[in-house]
Amino acid sequence: MKQPTFISAKEAAAMIESGSTIATIGMTLVSASESILKALKERFLQENRPQGLTLVHSCGQSDRDRGIQHFAHEGMLHRIIGGHWGLQPKMMELISQNKILAYCIPQGQFAQLYRSMAGGEPGKITKVGLGTFVDPRMEGGKMNELTKSAPDISDIVTIDGEEYMRYRPIPLDYVIIRGTAVDEMGNLTTDEEAMSLEVFSAVMACKKYGGKVIAQAKYKVQNGQLHCKRVTVPGVFIDAVVMCENPEIDHRQTHSFAFDPAYCGDIKVPITNSDVLPLTVRKLIGRRALMELSANDVLNVGTGIPNDVVGPIISEEGIGEDVTITVESGIYGGIPLGGVDFGIAKNNFALIRHDDQFDYYNGAGVDITFMGAGQVDPAGNVNATKLGPMPTGAGGFIDITTNAKHVVFCSTFTGKGLKCEFTDGRLNIVQEGSLIKFVKKVDQISYNGQIARDKKQKMHYVTERAVFELCPEGLVLTEIAPGIDLKKQVLDLMEFEPIISPNLKEMKAELFCGNGPFGLKDLIRA
Repeated sequence: MKQPTFISAKEAAAMIESGSTIATIGMTLVSASESILKALKERFLQENRPQGLTLVHSCGQSDRDRGIQHFAHEGMLHRIIGGHWGLQPKMMELISQNKILAYCIPQGQFAQLYRSMAGGEPGKITKVGLGTFVDPRMEGGKMNELTKSAPDISDIVTIDGEEYMRYRPIPLDYVIIRGTAVDEMGNLTTDEEAMSLEVFSAVMACKKYGGKVIAQAKYKVQNGQLHCKRVTVPGVFIDAVVMCENPEIDHRQTHSFAFDPAYCGDIKVPITNSDVLPLTVRKLIGRRALMELSANDVLNVGTGIPNDVVGPIISEEGIGEDVTITVESGIYGGIPLGGVDFGIAKNNFALIRHDDQFDYYNGAGVDITFMGAGQVDPAGNVNATKLGPMPTGAGGFIDITTNAKHVVFCSTFTGKGLKCEFTDGRLNIVQEGSLIKFVKKVDQISYNGQIARDKKQKMHYVTERAVFELCPEGLVLTEIAPGIDLKKQVLDLMEFEPIISPNLKEMKAELFCGNGPFGLKDLIRA
């Protein structure tokens, strides 16, 4: 029976030839095959090989230091096709300095592109991406000047009179995956991983193009010990296995800890006071955003303010039984972690595959999504993917906002230096931010306001001092915070004059008080 060879990380690195296309599977540091990736970097630094690689990845895969940051060396990398680089400063530097070709594909489309490739289809065909910066008629997902003259990786096709995006197949030479236990025949489980990623789809896509699969594992067990339903990848599809020699460092469940059974569903833990957030401007924004919820909503939380505060606020307000939190990684329920640990949660009641989660997001669509944002313009276009000189990429933003029934953007009103305090149910701006976010024209269209209006999608833009709603006539100011001067602290800090609702009202004073719940349960049950 066909089975893989067990080799060292150094031997695995030696398998990779210059000019190859490599897919890595992971999100943040979750499922990062650190032993193999470090060995690849060390080989390049010592031997100047492999060179001219193309790196392919659906999710951001780093914690600002590890993960696919190991590829971020001029000469080692020729091209990157990815979903997100927000936690990869070295990679963003290579992209912004035009040292490598760089393309962005929305994360969910990328995860499902592996499926399409595995089945021999002509690519991933979808409406997700139309009218945004990944549309080939706009920027084509090309993230720097160097790439603008390079070939497109997507195009527009017309089926039954309707336009669709087609993300083209990317032939793979290698895919690098990670699992928990592997038996002597190479059968691989992912029991202790904090996410259930598109591992099998990527493996099948690689095999479709005659590529090789290299796996990193934590435990080696005897044949017959693994229950057949635990196996994520049968050993017949794996070419080589590297056993991690130092799991504490190179096989961490996530950035912040080596292993916690609560984050892979093995146990449920009590909620403690440490899960209650102090009142900050981010929590304030999250509180007001969550007022858009209704009982029984299924919601999504994106990176930034939403993922950092929405879960804890829902727990503090006692509405965990009224709504269902989901995260793009496949999480249902629980309390998500944020920052460099984005995408995992403790006490979740279900964890499905990453690519399967996007069947829901791209199809029926969540009832409501809470997303971070960087800029908004009068038409309701939002930029969340190009913030300053560093190209962060789309992540799951475009996938989720395209089909959600209600999109709520969460952002401070200004950036860079904003300081606030809360007194007696009022907001006081101690120091104004120097960065204007309400602009005449966004730097990049991540969310298309005209398309949203055409299909009557509900959209709100929530800040600490003002709330806006996207209406047929444009962006409408509907609420301001108590203690805020409308002209000096709102209108004068915008590059355009918004439509002001004739029913402009004050945000609830309870939002600005820090002790205990502010009454969200009563609001959503009303």
